[in-house]
Amino acid sequence: MQSLSDRWFGVGHSVAPDSAKAGAEATAAALSGRTPKAVFVFCSVNHAVPALLDAVRAEVGPGVTVVGGSSLGEISSEAGATTDGVVVTALGGDGFDIRTRIAYVGGNGHREAGADVAHALDGMDRPHTALMMICEGMSGNPHEIVRGAYSVVGAAVPLVGGLAANDTGKRSFQFHDDRVVSGAVVGVAIGSDAPMGVGIAHGWHRVEPPMVITGSDQTRILELDGEPALDVLLRRRGMADPAELFANNTRLQAIGLSRRSGEDIRIIVAADEADRSLIGLATMPQGAICWLMDSDYESLVAGATASCEEAVAGLDGRPPIGVFTFDCGGRRGALGDEGIRAEAATISAALPGVPFGGPYTMGEIARTRGSLGTHALTLVTLALA
Repeated sequence: MQSLSDRWFGVGHSVAPDSAKAGAEATAAALSGRTPKAVFVFCSVNHAVPALLDAVRAEVGPGVTVVGGSSLGEISSEAGATTDGVVVTALGGDGFDIRTRIAYVGGNGHREAGADVAHALDGMDRPHTALMMICEGMSGNPHEIVRGAYSVVGAAVPLVGGLAANDTGKRSFQFHDDRVVSGAVVGVAIGSDAPMGVGIAHGWHRVEPPMVITGSDQTRILELDGEPALDVLLRRRGMADPAELFANNTRLQAIGLSRRSGEDIRIIVAADEADRSLIGLATMPQGAICWLMDSDYESLVAGATASCEEAVAGLDGRPPIGVFTFDCGGRRGALGDEGIRAEAATISAALPGVPFGGPYTMGEIARTRGSLGTHALTLVTLALA
């Protein structure tokens, strides 16, 4: 744990198979006897989530904000990287102000839900603010949620967060106080007397030459450079059978969309042999310049260091008291069990003595410039001074 007289940040992590025990253990470790302003809970859907949250509430007491969501795994300074566990981060002290708001995608639409939760910042008068969003991960169009939030808060407020996940492919869950819901966006306005910094890094690189998405339909790429997209990808990868493209969990097909700040990575998850299209998880804008993206074990792990360093650099020279992490489940799959342990150790080395924790997600949110802020295969970090 790290603390100052008016601000503290704590992390707890449990792999206990009993859900109530896991929730209680992780929360008690994060609090260390202190009274928090808010706790952030991320856990596997294999847990009995209501029982786990009841145990969290018993530890924190009434009136404390409890938010979070389901995850593809957990990573922290306390226990490294795990699956089927629970990680709890906690903020406390008079130097923090926390407000929350929840909206539902189904009743409002993605952009409207993002705009709604951004009003959690209304009236926040701390000198430093950020909006964390924990979103439904299975409904598509997460970029519209970010655009909605941006339409309310503008360019001055950084946006961070992630898409709640479920490795069974079914609905994901979001937590808001004592409720377990689906199809929601939970907005957490964080106000602080000290700076906060955002880090975004992935460890992927371009494969030349670039291409143009000449045909698309929402999350599908129909054509690249005027040819059927699947045929182009097979030729560029030197493969004949589309099944080879997605042969195992460690083989990821990714493209990078050209952005002023670098590449915005999109994952290709499947191919349609009937119409020769490629299917992703987020909108593929027609007319965009893109590259195939490649990486390797060392570069992926090094990306974790880069994200942490960028976040800490945003603290105006002050030391971090803690770091929220939102890591992509695709990175977990690409790195494997040994690799995610190495990634956790790398983050610890980049943040010596600093507590950190968070989930493996279906996608990451980080907006520091412009209205775009959804990512894939990326580690997003939020450092607090």
